[in-house]
Amino acid sequence: MTGPELKKLRENLGEAIGRKLTAADMARLCGLPAAGGAEKIRKWEVTGPSAKVAEVLRVLAMASERYPILEKFDIFDRHDVPVKDRPARRQAFREQMRDDVRRRLG
Repeated sequence: MTGPELKKLRENLGEAIGRKLTAADMARLCGLPAAGGAEKIRKWEVTGPSAKVAEVLRVLAMASERYPILEKFDIFDRHDVPVKDRPARRQAFREQMRDDVRRRLG
C-alpha cells in the first residue's frame, strides 16, 4: 500500500461509515498510541505504511464498496449459498465491517 492509497482509504472509509476520518482516527484503527499516532499516519500517507499495518487496513477496507472483499473472506460464492442470496449476504458483511470500524473508533 502506497501513501496516496492510504490517504484515499481514509476518505473511502469515512464515506462508508458516514463521517470524515481524521489522522487520529486512522491511528486508532491501526492500533497506534494516541501520542504520535496521528503524526505517524500523516507520514505514512506520504511514504506508505508497514506491511503489517497495510494488511490490517486491507481487511478494514472491505467496509467500503470501493474495495473488493478479500478472497479469504469471500464465503458468498460457495456452492451452498444460493445465487439469489449472495448480494444480500455481501451487503450484510460490509455493514458488519462498517460496524467494526465504528466500534474500533469508540
